[in-house]
Amino acid sequence: MNATQHVTALGQSLWLDNLSRSLIRDGTLARLIAEDGVSGVTSNPSIFQNALASSPHYADDLARLKASQLDAEQRYEALVIPDIQAACDLLLPVFERSHGNDGYVSLEVAPRWAYNAARTVEEAQHLSSLVNRRNLLIKVPGTPEGLSAFEALTTLGINVNVTLLFSVAQTEAALDAYTRGLTARARAGADVRRSKAVASLFLSRVDTLVDTQLTAIGTQEALSLRGRAAVAMAKLAYQSYLKTFHGEAFAALAQQGAAPQTLLWASSGVKNPDYHDLLYVEPLIGKETINTLPDKTLAALRDHGRVALRLEDGVAEAEAQLAELARLGIDMDAVGNTLQDDGVKLFEAAYQKLLQQTG
Repeated sequence: MNATQHVTALGQSLWLDNLSRSLIRDGTLARLIAEDGVSGVTSNPSIFQNALASSPHYADDLARLKASQLDAEQRYEALVIPDIQAACDLLLPVFERSHGNDGYVSLEVAPRWAYNAARTVEEAQHLSSLVNRRNLLIKVPGTPEGLSAFEALTTLGINVNVTLLFSVAQTEAALDAYTRGLTARARAGADVRRSKAVASLFLSRVDTLVDTQLTAIGTQEALSLRGRAAVAMAKLAYQSYLKTFHGEAFAALAQQGAAPQTLLWASSGVKNPDYHDLLYVEPLIGKETINTLPDKTLAALRDHGRVALRLEDGVAEAEAQLAELARLGIDMDAVGNTLQDDGVKLFEAAYQKLLQQTG
């Protein structure tokens, strides 16, 4: 059993934070599923923008599509939907073995609808219909409007990966929206047993911003907190998860077969080269969670990962660290809101590049 398999044996799923036609056609994704226990795939506009720019397997289809009467967005969908479907098909055995708890592929709603709940619902339904796979998650941003759409989609029975969460408060809002959506679905007499949702909490970008603020403060006390905010935030978000889904409030839904909304650690590749390459992996190994890893981070885990259940360790220390950040004037809710808005802009920029590539 290698380190990645050890992680999955402890109850945490490992998903690949990458997708391209090359990974599918050269057998890499199938090999990662078979040998490393990878049990899901996440995609986003930046990932597909890179895939179209670097993989040779899109050229013929792209040339054919450019000669068609389709607009740029329809061409983009025609290019990436087959990749999503192929990845879903590769992961279908995982989905079936886990009785629908694992084995998912995520596809994102166009970022320009991040602040429009009604259009997000429409686009999610559209993408879900195009892909037509049971193990698809539609990615919806964790903006207030996105969470409103997420609640509605949960009620409708469309499974969602809530993305671009950057704070405990944003994560708790996503968990609450899922519970409300499931409750409405159950009250309507619909089956909640096939409902699945993920809450993607981004990590490295939080430390990047908080570290900049700590460096500006410049005291020894402030500098000692660099590289600690994201892991502390994740540990406390997990405590909120346990309280929400292993408490009385969710008990009635659980009795009807409803599953919790799984926490997913996103942005888990370090951006600061001075930090340990598994900073956002080793301390956050815990049951009923997912870590979605870029190729490089997955390779590092396989090579030298130290695997143990650590997610519930050091909770009091995490609380103290976030309290100290607040005392220093760093507002983690404000950090989360800034990063969420920035994240929408970054994905929108990547999406526009995609449309230029397909246009």
